[in-house]
Amino acid sequence: MTNNTPNSCVKIDCDCQHVWSLAQEFSFKRLSAKPPVLNKTNMLLYQYNVRARRISATYARFYLETEEHGNPAKKGRYYWAALAAFASKTVACSIEDPRVKTIGTVLQGLGKGNMWLFYEIAPWHWAYSLSSKSFDMCKATRSGDNFVPPILDSIKAMPWAKEALQKMNNFKWNELLEYGFDKVKKIESMEPLMPGRPAAQLEHLLSIAKHEQGKILQPLIYDDEDFKWWIQQQRSAWVNWASPALKLVFASSCDTDDPELESVAPKGIKLEVFDERMRWIEQAAQLFHKLMQRQSPHMESQLKTMASWVDHADDHIVTPTMPL
Repeated sequence: MTNNTPNSCVKIDCDCQHVWSLAQEFSFKRLSAKPPVLNKTNMLLYQYNVRARRISATYARFYLETEEHGNPAKKGRYYWAALAAFASKTVACSIEDPRVKTIGTVLQGLGKGNMWLFYEIAPWHWAYSLSSKSFDMCKATRSGDNFVPPILDSIKAMPWAKEALQKMNNFKWNELLEYGFDKVKKIESMEPLMPGRPAAQLEHLLSIAKHEQGKILQPLIYDDEDFKWWIQQQRSAWVNWASPALKLVFASSCDTDDPELESVAPKGIKLEVFDERMRWIEQAAQLFHKLMQRQSPHMESQLKTMASWVDHADDHIVTPTMPL
């Protein structure tokens, strides 16, 4: 709270703690809604697939520069976010698949990983869009403990909070983020058709991908023994026939009839092994990169469709996040 006198102004100093609190609040509110009763408190969306589609929408909006503080003149700087929009859509499709719905461990793992990755990565993008200078001054200060009290209370109330923050190194800055956002600056300095810009975009994408896969998802879900066991079982013949195909489809739909728009995981891939998973992600990134360069109207239209999911709602709302 800053001022309770109507029609008046008050000057405040916004320090790094407030920057990260505002950025975190943004990510919380994106995955919440008001319950259908007279209540001033937003509540976390209940359905994992709805959260995943809102996350997909947010990533698409970051790329398209239609998100809060976006700058259309700088479209293309958040290249990773465009790929992430398709990836989160894939998570939603997996959660909605009847073959997955019956496996509680897999559902929980997908829901936990997708939500906490969003809580970690979205605030970096939001804060950079707000002010790159403030971002540079504050990037080393972000921590899961360094929020104003209402946001700190909110994060502690989130599902899996204690486990997630510990395994994700408490939202701390690292060398992969450093490299990825340095590339964002380089992309910003280049005209859209300038030689070398696509290469910088791909380098940015791969650095952020290594961060999210190695620093976030690996310790958070892939190293979890129960989740790992189910992934291992999926490779066996008696389970594989009843499991959805492992592929990333570059369309807003869950599937496509066009094989040029999908990246299928290598046969027998051990998803729980970081190096194997990254090899597939790098292959998918190369296909994504080719499509973005050669079929940009298609990719842009799909991203705009996903961006429209920002207000997706579910039927049940639980877990308080923050007062409005």
